[in-house]
Amino acid sequence: MSVDDLAPFDFALPPEQIAQHPPAERDGGRLMLLDRESGRIEHSEIRALAAQLREGDLLVTNATRVLAARLRGHKASGGAAEALLLGPADGEGRYRALIRHSGRLRAGRKYRLGNPALDAELLSVDAGGIGTLGFEPGVDPYTAGETPLPPYIRRDAAQTEDETRYQTTFARVPGSIAAPTAGLHLSARLLAELADRGIERAEVVLHVGLGTFRPLRQEDLTNHRLHAEYFELPESTATAVASARARGGRVVAVGTTATRVLETRATDDRNVRAGSGTTELFLAPGDRFRAVDALLTNFHLPRSSLLLLVAAFAGRENVLAAYAEAVRERYRFYSYGDAMLIQATPC
Repeated sequence: MSVDDLAPFDFALPPEQIAQHPPAERDGGRLMLLDRESGRIEHSEIRALAAQLREGDLLVTNATRVLAARLRGHKASGGAAEALLLGPADGEGRYRALIRHSGRLRAGRKYRLGNPALDAELLSVDAGGIGTLGFEPGVDPYTAGETPLPPYIRRDAAQTEDETRYQTTFARVPGSIAAPTAGLHLSARLLAELADRGIERAEVVLHVGLGTFRPLRQEDLTNHRLHAEYFELPESTATAVASARARGGRVVAVGTTATRVLETRATDDRNVRAGSGTTELFLAPGDRFRAVDALLTNFHLPRSSLLLLVAAFAGRENVLAAYAEAVRERYRFYSYGDAMLIQATPC
């Protein structure tokens, strides 16, 4: 299916419901329960997640780690400047970046960025407005960066709490410029309780990049593809999925990023193949899910690829009705907000 109109995936959200800080405790958020078949909604808490799952289920989490990819500073000629590093480019000391400042981007412009301040030069700008920054050889710009909070978290700079709370407890593979936010809710205590109840856990990696959070473009809808993002699905996770299937357990994806990895590597028998590479997978209503049986996810931006994925999993009408209920019940939205567990509830 090719979605060609995003208007049906819009909704109104009071600005005060956009979470600006994480809850006092990592697992202290609210949890909406959505039956993907009937659309029935119930209200619970993240701490009660284990009670909503079943012995034998397999929880699949994204082990990516968020890089200190935001560098603030100024142009050498004066005026504030900011860069969001998107990863290495070809050549030593070169990095792709989104760069913001007054005036146009032009090759040759020089900057002082980060803390401690580093010298950088804009070497080129591509047709999409992404620049290539050159740093001195041997310099790692991430050592001068800070946590790259989303723009809807309205504060001038990341705070101390963000260094830990905008990172999952199981983050271990550096590479993302945004957190896999559903995983932010899973405290060490909650993970231990899930294990005690016979709910296993396996890992994938998807490095969240530009494609996950930028606004959808018409060419994305037309081509039914997103910006490529690197993933890894280990052999141990493929084995864990097969074992869960064999014992009658369900595969519960923690977040849309884990979902995209599992569905990228899904087989017709509802297992997955190990592997690594890049994925452009774009899931929208009408697409079939082969590997994922249940989904833990935050509440997402309107008209976003993340919302379309959730609508593909549970149905657009069910999801938008749940979002309307979340607004009425004063749920907290987006990265530091509350969560939703979508599954087919047993009769």
